[in-house]
Amino acid sequence: MGKAIDDRTYRHTNEVARGPRERDWRKSMSDNVALALIAYTALQIFVTTKALSEGIPSILPYLLLVLLVGAIIPACRWFEKRWKDLDDAHAADPALTGDFRRDQAMLWSLAIGLPFAIAYGFKAIA
Repeated sequence: MGKAIDDRTYRHTNEVARGPRERDWRKSMSDNVALALIAYTALQIFVTTKALSEGIPSILPYLLLVLLVGAIIPACRWFEKRWKDLDDAHAADPALTGDFRRDQAMLWSLAIGLPFAIAYGFKAIA
């Protein structure tokens, strides 16, 4: 029980010293990009590679997988760069919430939707 009280006291003391914790749009977008890349890669592995391997019996599906994962990185970097270049004054500006949510929705739509679109495209071709 003593540890829980010490942790609460520590958090309270640090919040008072630093002020209330503000959201940093730069860090939030960076975290979203990292998670979106993980989700995109996992979906590519399980969705697209299966669709590719059904139509092409060789190592080509796996080479295409590497190409498709590498191709998404510039798009993700673009989302991250838009927010990374904010100065400290704007990094926690609540007026940017709408812009952040729009970019976040576009990023996740791309990360989740693109593997399925690619898989269906390959199935349509085959």
